[in-house]
Amino acid sequence: MRVAFFSARKDERPFYAASPHPITFFETSLDPGTAKLAAGYPAVCLFVNDNASAEVIDTLAAGGTKFLALRSAGYNHVDLAAAATHALVVGRVPAYSPYAVAEHAVALILALNRKLIRANARVHDHNFLLDGLMGFDLHGRTVGVVGTGQIGSVFAGIMRGFGCRVLAYDPQPRAGLAVEYVTWPELLTQSDIISLHCPLLPNTHHLINAAAISRMKPGVMLINTSRGALVDTSAVLVGLKRGQIGYLGLDVYEEEAGMFFADLSDVVPQDDRFARLLTFPNVLVTGHQAFYTRQALENIAATTLQNMTEFETTGTCSHRVTP
Repeated sequence: MRVAFFSARKDERPFYAASPHPITFFETSLDPGTAKLAAGYPAVCLFVNDNASAEVIDTLAAGGTKFLALRSAGYNHVDLAAAATHALVVGRVPAYSPYAVAEHAVALILALNRKLIRANARVHDHNFLLDGLMGFDLHGRTVGVVGTGQIGSVFAGIMRGFGCRVLAYDPQPRAGLAVEYVTWPELLTQSDIISLHCPLLPNTHHLINAAAISRMKPGVMLINTSRGALVDTSAVLVGLKRGQIGYLGLDVYEEEAGMFFADLSDVVPQDDRFARLLTFPNVLVTGHQAFYTRQALENIAATTLQNMTEFETTGTCSHRVTP
């Protein structure tokens, strides 16, 4: 089964070297202008910032595509209703390494709290003053975990190891998880640190908005390693300026498509809100790298290829996503 592989990075290609399916790697992302490249390919492989809108799916279906293989757990970038209309099967990677993302969230917390970026820059300048580098003990702090799926559960366990009180909010609580489930307002008002680990759905879009921020403790630390559009960037900028948000750690951004996973160092910034975020000394942004460990890439490739083979053999796959 021939596969059109979009948003192909050089670092991930070796993990597909043993693919039983002939793969054509396209460095470009999938969008309405590039969808025609997939003509004649029964399978199309997508990454998180590819665009599988209804328009794109119409083009793919017209070109003979029958299977969309997602190299991600999230599927908010796919119009599932349009896929169903064309009888396109969509398969995802539900779990590749919850440890990779959870550990990155903790790394953001530690770096923000102990001001490691600023400290490192000072030492390189042979400035060993401690002024402005004071942090706080994580032990005894209250951490709010939004979403207790596999990643959120791992993150909660790590924070318990630091001696934190761990609160959790999830419409579907996980039995046996050693956290204190609370309501959404309770999590907002009681947490010193809030970390997002939920999917992007219509009802979670801008979950962190002006109303939610107003309920948070002054100086709260907010971490997002999930999906960018969970956070209303404009509201967060106001929260940072007012001091309501004391620390912000992002690995994702709501307008990251076309920006993350690319070298734009010689390009004039076009996103004013993102540029504004980077001016705050208490903001740390990484470019959607939380998933980026060798173990995760190996697992993503293995599951993606398994989904392809299963579809070719049976016409469906175990990790199918439907409307």
